[in-house]
Amino acid sequence: MTEATPSPVPVTIGLIGLGDMGRLYARCFIKAGYTAIVGCDLPERHDELVDQFAGTPMQVLADGFAVARLADFLIFSVEASRVEAIVARYGPAVKVGATVCGQTSVKTPEIRAFEAHLPADTQIVTCHSLHGPRVNPRGQPLVVIRHRASDAAFARAEQILASLQSVTVYLSAEEHDHITADTQAVTHCAFLSMGSAWKAQRLFPWEHCGGIDRIKMTTCLRIYGSRWHVYAGLAIMNPAAKIQVQQYARSVNELFKLMLLERESELSERLHRAGEYVFGTSTTRKSPILLTKKLVDQFSAESVMRERSMPNSHLSLLAMVDCWHQLGIQPYDHLICQTPPFRLLLGMAEYLFLDEAFLNKSIHDAVHDTTGREADLEFYTAAQQWRECVTYETMSTFKERFMDVSSFFSDRLEWGLRESSAMIEQLVRPE
Repeated sequence: MTEATPSPVPVTIGLIGLGDMGRLYARCFIKAGYTAIVGCDLPERHDELVDQFAGTPMQVLADGFAVARLADFLIFSVEASRVEAIVARYGPAVKVGATVCGQTSVKTPEIRAFEAHLPADTQIVTCHSLHGPRVNPRGQPLVVIRHRASDAAFARAEQILASLQSVTVYLSAEEHDHITADTQAVTHCAFLSMGSAWKAQRLFPWEHCGGIDRIKMTTCLRIYGSRWHVYAGLAIMNPAAKIQVQQYARSVNELFKLMLLERESELSERLHRAGEYVFGTSTTRKSPILLTKKLVDQFSAESVMRERSMPNSHLSLLAMVDCWHQLGIQPYDHLICQTPPFRLLLGMAEYLFLDEAFLNKSIHDAVHDTTGREADLEFYTAAQQWRECVTYETMSTFKERFMDVSSFFSDRLEWGLRESSAMIEQLVRPE
């Protein structure tokens, strides 16, 4: 972790895109002491942004051409689905010898756009902050990709990005997209499916849930309180995501069938085998404990904790561990690029699978107790629907489904953000 940012180098930093993440980056650069920062966004936001950055070193310019001509270090902080068009428009105007960086969540299309539309003398050092705009970047993972850069240009890029005070992870674009397919795309698919299932039941789950169910719920609300295009881009534009999302939906499907057919021994054998692959056995286990009982209880409503817990198969978590096993993914290896929802999801899966009695009860309830059967059916249906969105790359359907569920939970989204932020703070910095 970077404890102190080095003295700023004399450089003009440019940002094309001043959405949530672009503004977060700009404020980090200002705080670090950079005095020449320029940026732009859509024309209709110009005056609003001028007011926001009044009295700071940040100059809001008319368009991307003005920014590209001035910037020594230029960041494209735009939606993944729009990066090709925006780089094609402004890329040819990039200053001679400048370093260009992208902040999109999927690197394959971003690098392709850079190679196609940037001048040959341009240096390319791209990055991705693995957190949302309302999470403090200090101590969070920051992927840095040296795609085409001299030693001097790369050193300057590292110094500028040190303003975020994040933990730097060095990867290639291909490695980044493979890992984020797991830590983001398929993780989000699980939480998106939870929200769709609750909405289909017309259920407001915060009224009667505690323990890891409460963590599921607040993280789900956090995602639905964010921008739909972030999750659509991660899932649809990442070439590695489709395979993982399809396998997750297949795991949900196959496990749910075993539940309906009451094949308990087969279900138990499959899940214990998956659990041993991901978490190890009692004698070989070296995995960290991501969620302690104390932490789980801390975020459970006292009134709920006093009541008998309802039967719950935890199908969403069972399917995630099965998915990792089927694809040969070791999720602990991906903690280098962890996001808060991924760490929470892995923590919940670990909490379930490392408690033999808890896991066996979930399996038993899944087969023999029909109390939660409706919820499992709706979750199964939702997982298949989100799989279709990703498989057929339907951005419009993705947006429609996302916004429909987000509207249903609209009066609780801010509450979910606060609750999940408190959990994330405790999970990342438990001391």
